[in-house]
Amino acid sequence: MKLEGLHHITMITGDAQKNVAFYADTLGLRLVKKTVNFDQPEAYHLYFGDETGAPGSILTWFEFAGAQRGRAGLGMVHTLQLGVPSAAAIDFWEQRLRDAGSASERTANGTLAFEDYDGLGLELVVSDDGNPPLQAVHPEVPAEHAIVGLEGARAYSLYANVEESLLTDVLGFDYEGGGEYKLQGEQRHFHWAYDQAEEVGEAGAGTVHHIAWASQDDDHLKWQARVREAGGFVTDVRDRDYFNAIYFREPRGILFEIATLSPGFAADEDPQTLGEALRLPKQHEHLRAHLEQTLQPVVNPRTARREAGATR
Repeated sequence: MKLEGLHHITMITGDAQKNVAFYADTLGLRLVKKTVNFDQPEAYHLYFGDETGAPGSILTWFEFAGAQRGRAGLGMVHTLQLGVPSAAAIDFWEQRLRDAGSASERTANGTLAFEDYDGLGLELVVSDDGNPPLQAVHPEVPAEHAIVGLEGARAYSLYANVEESLLTDVLGFDYEGGGEYKLQGEQRHFHWAYDQAEEVGEAGAGTVHHIAWASQDDDHLKWQARVREAGGFVTDVRDRDYFNAIYFREPRGILFEIATLSPGFAADEDPQTLGEALRLPKQHEHLRAHLEQTLQPVVNPRTARREAGATR
C-alpha cells in the first residue's frame, strides 16, 4: 500500500475573480471546477489544473470575499513549486509575469520565485526528474513552456531538520536529509520539505488551508486505520463528490488530507466544458436559486475567449 503522490493543495483567497484571472489566464491553468465550500456553501470553491483535472495538477481555493491577507508561519505551508519543462520555460514565465505586472526573482538554484495577488509564495522549477507532464492549453502559452503540474511544497517548522516519523514510518515518504522528503507513487512523485522558522503565522488570504495526498480507492480506509493506529486523530470519510477524503494534522500542525483518485472532476460535467457552470455538492443542490443570486458571478477566461470568437 502506498500513496500515489499529490492529489491537490487548497488555499484561501479574498477575491474569486482575481483568483480565476491569475491562475486560469496569467498562469494558463484550466478552471476545472466551479463549486462551493461543503461546510460554507456561500463561499466559492474553485479548482484549477491540467486539461482533465488530473490529481497532481490541482490547485484549489476557498473564497472568503474580502478576507485579509494572512502570513505563513510555524505549521504552515509557505511555498508551492510548479513544474515547467525547461530553463527556456523559466525565461518565458519571467517575461510573461513581468508583462502582467507581477514581480519575480531568480533564485540561486535557477528557479523563479514570485507571489500571487494575495501574497501566496510560488516558485517555478524545471521538472526534470520523471513526473509525467500534466498540462493545460492556453492560446498565449506555448506547449513547450506550459506548467506541467505540481512538483513540491515547503512548510515552516520549529524542528525542520528532525526526521518526521509520521511521514516516513506511516505515510511512506523517503527522508532525504536536511528536512527534505520525497513521496514516490507509481506514476508521480512529490517533494516535501520543512524550513526552519520560529514565527507564528496567521491564516488568511494567500495562505494554504491543507494539502491532500492521493490514494487508490481500495486503500482509503486502510490509510484511515493506519493513521489512527499511529495515534493520529483522523476524521471519518467525507464524500466530496469528486473524491472521498479523510483529514488529520501531522505533528507540526499542517492539515493533511488523503483523497481518492476517483470518481474525478468529470463525474458531473462534460470533460469538454469543465469549470464552465456552477456545480453544487449534492447536499446543497436545494440552495441553487439562492446561491446563484448571492454568489458574485465569475468570468472564466476560456469561456470568454470562445464567446468572443463566436461573435466575430
